[in-house]
Amino acid sequence: MSDQSRFMLVVSPLMENSPAFDRAAALAHASNAALHIVAFDYLEGLATAGMVNEQALEQMRLGYVERHRQWLEDQARPLRKIGVHVTTEVVWVEKPLQEILIHLKEQPMAVLIKALAHESRLSRLLFTPLDIHLLRECPVPLHFVSHMHHALPRKIVAAIDPFHREGQYQGFNDRILQEASKLAITCHAELDVVYAHDLSSISADEFGFENASTFFSSSKAKTLFDAQADAFRELSERNGIPPERQRMIMGNPAKVLASYATAYDIDMIVMGRAGHRVMDRLVGSTVEHLLYKMPCSVWVVSPQELNEE
Repeated sequence: MSDQSRFMLVVSPLMENSPAFDRAAALAHASNAALHIVAFDYLEGLATAGMVNEQALEQMRLGYVERHRQWLEDQARPLRKIGVHVTTEVVWVEKPLQEILIHLKEQPMAVLIKALAHESRLSRLLFTPLDIHLLRECPVPLHFVSHMHHALPRKIVAAIDPFHREGQYQGFNDRILQEASKLAITCHAELDVVYAHDLSSISADEFGFENASTFFSSSKAKTLFDAQADAFRELSERNGIPPERQRMIMGNPAKVLASYATAYDIDMIVMGRAGHRVMDRLVGSTVEHLLYKMPCSVWVVSPQELNEE
């Protein structure tokens, strides 16, 4: 197998362009990576047309898939002209999640890129969108493209939590920073590191206090804050992040990161996700909450352990 990295771009079944095309092409070109563009087609009207016999319906499906294949080739042609090795594929499948996971198992990819599908809150409550399923189950880094202003990101933020206690994720923050640093170098982008620390999420009884107000007025709160600051500084320095690029901000991680991205015109935020069984303490646990609120694209890194489950 070639040593060249491969990126997978998952596109809409509706033959419509999106900023994800430009982002995937720019990243592949900058990274000297191959790009595999795949559409997982399923249109309800072509799947259940009751007035059409099965043979005619199958011909309609095949015709749509072929038109989509040609359309993808039209999109790929200019990318090949600038030196990106592009392959295309169209698959007719009702439930794309399993097909995507099979593709990733059979064809190892460095990242899966996809336009974020903006679902209403009610819709998300009624059924789990594909993007959330991918967030929970995809074994490779995920890049959800949204609110894109530049094909290559110019300002990147790495969101970390150096103070969590879950030992099975040891080294996870280093992986997030390494991934973000690699992206920043590839894209010639600025990189800030943000630690949004939220003491209110800490249970007072962990430290022998009956209520939170007693804890926050104690010297232990300051001791904890200082320990967090030291852990953040040590982690950043270990990964070559200069002091002027380190940001430790108190507050709810989701609100802090969204506000920071808006205030500083951030193009991409790189963050980690923990296994969704323990998703209430890590900064990575905020990914699902942030996904539809961020004013920029999101790059999601998984802990190594999830790839081995």
